[in-house]
Amino acid sequence: MTWTETTNLKFCLLNAENLFLMFDGIPSKEALNLKEAHWQRLSTSVYENKPLKKTQDIAKALKEINADIIMLCEVGGLESLNNFNLLFMDEAYSPCLIEGNSERNIDVGFLIRKGLPFYFDLQSNKHRLINYLYPHERDSLAHGYPVKGGKITTSHKFSRDVVELKLFKSDRDKPFMIILLTHLKSRLDPERIDPNGFERRQAELRTLIEIYQELEKTHPQVPVMVAGDFNGNAGLTGTDEEFKDIYNLTSLRDVLEVAQLEIEERATFYQVRNSSRADGRQIDFVFIPPLLHPYLKPASAHVHRYKDEFGMAHDIPRNMDAKLSLPSDHYPLVFEIEKLPLK
Repeated sequence: MTWTETTNLKFCLLNAENLFLMFDGIPSKEALNLKEAHWQRLSTSVYENKPLKKTQDIAKALKEINADIIMLCEVGGLESLNNFNLLFMDEAYSPCLIEGNSERNIDVGFLIRKGLPFYFDLQSNKHRLINYLYPHERDSLAHGYPVKGGKITTSHKFSRDVVELKLFKSDRDKPFMIILLTHLKSRLDPERIDPNGFERRQAELRTLIEIYQELEKTHPQVPVMVAGDFNGNAGLTGTDEEFKDIYNLTSLRDVLEVAQLEIEERATFYQVRNSSRADGRQIDFVFIPPLLHPYLKPASAHVHRYKDEFGMAHDIPRNMDAKLSLPSDHYPLVFEIEKLPLK
């Protein structure tokens, strides 16, 4: 009988909500004792640093979760991720981030625990075209008019990125797992050219699926995971229209669905209404292929709730003050994979 080396991995996905941590000098741990006003004065960046208390609370939650691979959205570049790891995570992780296309400079990236029995490689798809033009651009193109920068636009790119993290034992061309991490177009439409960002988000989703299918073809029998902030309901029940191709074109399934977690326990984001009512929705997803289903640790998949100073879970935010007091407007999604072969 041939022995195969395996590994257990705990994953966490979190939109950290504007995790900017940029300083004019090299920060020291003494900075963690500053008052908020002094904390903000450590940087003259045009981007305001995430409040100290919120950053400490995110770190507290992540340390409690104790994941091996942390997948993050809304990180203010590699500098911010490095500073977060240095100041708040005891340098226990290797920061891994490629800056993408975001006009707000919010990127997707990873913290990968040091000392794991494998290597990793990160690639970007930020230059990939998504085969999409806005309606007014399609109109201009049809009539041969310049529509952007004096040139005819052929397609937009991802509003952020889709990054590929390959995990491998010795040969980077032979990974044992691949993770696609993204942050799809938001529902904001300040220019009033794409209501709720629907068309752009749908185009990004379809290109994400193309990347997934290409990796499936190139690396058969290698599980490819797809994760990120989808900015809508990509779940199996009541799927928003722009995400239906996940189920039409792939065998991917939401890890919380595979774990049979109750629908009401899957909310990763709460919309606060004026009537003191909070609508919980899952908009952050980790999709796994059938290849990974047998390795999902039973009962490990859940949405982590932030805790107060006494270790009690915070109530669901029912007003804006309560929501704004949380470390992030999203909650971490957590799950474990057991005895995954390293081959």
